[in-house]
Amino acid sequence: MSDALAGRLPLRGPVMLAAFEGWNDAGSAATHALAHLHEVWGADEVDELDPEDYHDFQVNRPMVGIGEGGRREITWPTTTVAVGTRPGSGEQVVLVHGIEPSMRWRRFSAELLDIAERLGVRTVVTVGALLADVPHTRPIPVTITTDDQDLQRELGLDQNTYEGPTGIVGVLQHEALRRGLRGVSVWGAVPHYVAHPPSPKAALALLARIEELLGEPIPLGELPEDAEAWQHGVDELAAEDAEIAEYVAQLEEAKDTADLPEASGEAIAREFEKYLRRRDGSAG
Repeated sequence: MSDALAGRLPLRGPVMLAAFEGWNDAGSAATHALAHLHEVWGADEVDELDPEDYHDFQVNRPMVGIGEGGRREITWPTTTVAVGTRPGSGEQVVLVHGIEPSMRWRRFSAELLDIAERLGVRTVVTVGALLADVPHTRPIPVTITTDDQDLQRELGLDQNTYEGPTGIVGVLQHEALRRGLRGVSVWGAVPHYVAHPPSPKAALALLARIEELLGEPIPLGELPEDAEAWQHGVDELAAEDAEIAEYVAQLEEAKDTADLPEASGEAIAREFEKYLRRRDGSAG
């Protein structure tokens, strides 16, 4: 993918952002990012899918707890749809958060896309995270791809060339394209040696690229501080294990060597546009 969304037209109109716990969500980074957007955009739940149709409850078990009035309640694993407002443009955003279903993926995708169309959505953005050989001390790599030729031209994105097993985000993207909806796939890379959640640095990197896609700043709250604390914590763990420290140093060297030609005007322009968006957002 071209690293340059700088100078490109942002996504306009109602956009659906979707993330799912499970195989597509290393370190819970993607669902963490969606939960953050739900909070800062004041999203309200408008729909949910019946879990009976899509989940094996021996794989994703319901949770029992004490609810209001001291009564025991069961919370079922499900997929929720919420609607919020992007404060900069005032445009509607649809947030889908759930667990990757155990069965009936085509019906599951069709039901979500039916809801999306009723809400006027024209662009579906799926958000995922995968484990990768990347160092925790460097910026988290995030790739953005699309199979929509118009978006490739408008946003300077590459086509998705991945071949192999896919998750529900891949199926949802495929079905959206078949319906004539536009689709964008956003993936963050989580260092595989610190795969356990949370991964606030990866969630922050995903939000930064979503911010670029939408062309307006996203309030980050305490997430930058959480990401910094996470990195310091991993630094301490690595310092206590010579083998891990050596491995991290190898990853750093490989990453730095690969990035040497990358001090491009496009990267500088992207960072400058991000600064301007945040300055203008705080001024408003």
